[in-house]
Amino acid sequence: MEYTALYRRFRPMTFGEMVGQDHITKTLKNQVIADRVGHAYLFTGCRGCGKTSSAKILARAINCLNPKDGEPCNECSVCKAALDGSLTDIVEMDAASNNSVDDIRAIRDEVNFLPTVAKYRVYIIDEVHMLSTGAFNALLKTLEEPPKHVKFILATTEPQKLPATILSRCQRFDFKKIPASDIAQNLKKICMECKIDYTEGAINLIAELSEGAMRDALSILERCAQDGENKINEEKIKELVGIPKLEYISDITEKIFEKDGQNALSITKKIIDEGKDINNILWEMIKYVRDILIYSSTKELSNIYTEQDLKKIDELSNKVNNERLLKIIYSLSELENSIKWSSQKNIVFQVGILKLCGNETMPLEERIEKIENSLKNGIVKVASTSNGDLTKNNIQSNKSTTSKQNVDNKSQNHGAGSAKFVSKSGNDFWNNVIETLKEERMPMLYSNLVNSKGILLDDMTVGIEFPNGLNSFGKSVIERPENMAEIKRLVSMELKKDMRIKLIDNKEGKNTNQSNSGDINLGIEINMIDE
Repeated sequence: MEYTALYRRFRPMTFGEMVGQDHITKTLKNQVIADRVGHAYLFTGCRGCGKTSSAKILARAINCLNPKDGEPCNECSVCKAALDGSLTDIVEMDAASNNSVDDIRAIRDEVNFLPTVAKYRVYIIDEVHMLSTGAFNALLKTLEEPPKHVKFILATTEPQKLPATILSRCQRFDFKKIPASDIAQNLKKICMECKIDYTEGAINLIAELSEGAMRDALSILERCAQDGENKINEEKIKELVGIPKLEYISDITEKIFEKDGQNALSITKKIIDEGKDINNILWEMIKYVRDILIYSSTKELSNIYTEQDLKKIDELSNKVNNERLLKIIYSLSELENSIKWSSQKNIVFQVGILKLCGNETMPLEERIEKIENSLKNGIVKVASTSNGDLTKNNIQSNKSTTSKQNVDNKSQNHGAGSAKFVSKSGNDFWNNVIETLKEERMPMLYSNLVNSKGILLDDMTVGIEFPNGLNSFGKSVIERPENMAEIKRLVSMELKKDMRIKLIDNKEGKNTNQSNSGDINLGIEINMIDE
């Protein structure tokens, strides 16, 4: 018997067998039941999420001789002919290889003929975005007003490449990525039917690797089960897919956190010597650091990690702050882009890891902040100069005076407004905004706002105060248009009216007050003592 790939063998035969697309299958079934099927459909979504399968089911359902609750029976002569490919009234066309004007003109000429057996002639055009401009133009009139016996179903992964004139003539259905839990459940059923032994961790790993595509999940499962043992586990999957062990990723991440370049390079060399692809290594590192960031913010993670893995992630999350985690993610992403265009991938990769482990030059703002913190704690060494001496008590006295002035300024500027920020429930409204960001899984924005305060500057303006100061990186994250729009939306919902947003950096305010008194030459050398 000829072997059939798993994704073809387990292709859904009815709408009820479709996984993770209930919002679409329910509508299509109701249209078939009510006999109100449109003349043109557009199915969009990522690869392997069920677009073509749904198109085939819909084509059979509207032509089935014995439909039941909007589903094809798959037993009548029309359904059987459609399934074995002998029904000429259902035409499947790949626009990637048939994208010329002549191909579309052939369809335009055919639609005038009545179907031979079925009720409707159905054209399923896959990857429709690949059609040429001339082909789209040739399709326009036929797509808008086809004969009553003709239906079009277009499928694409890139709807943005379709002309607006095509989009406006179709009923559009957006297929979403299939949730990992649904993919895992379906994989278990298939493993039981194929008598494949599996571990829970292996199924969850395949579901995570598939990134919402059932076809990709079945392809990975098939590859891992074809070694004669009919047994899969996490180690086998990682070996076949080329993913380095989580132990390696965890170790190298820890060395980056500790700025231990020598041991970090030793681990990377070990991974490369095992033949792992550098792009896979970087991708796994980015995901791992991202998961540490999410865990640090929400204390929740997906079920691909064991209890021991979660314990390690909890330990690592306590070693660095969220800001450094974000910087590492951005640096790894930039390193990934640099490697794509390099002929010396290993060298670029190792230099990038060393850079992450190095003590980078501290920005001026951070150096000033470090000096201020040291002054507060009295951790300074004062050297006498020819201009005179300055004692530690003098420094602390100046610091106390400045701090008192800043406190007075802040209380004058914001004291009156803070009391007004109360929602109907009696709780500080800003806490509700922060909690909503946490629930919406926006870790970058949440981590930069978690220690901020909300202040009512006037009836139409909300000030976001940062008691510990706002660095340039956090400011760039918050001031992104999409993030400011989200903050404004949540604030306006809490206060029941449209509000403006203004950022208030206490550190900047303090520096401004100091600079107004003129430049002060202390006549001393201040040497920082790192603890």
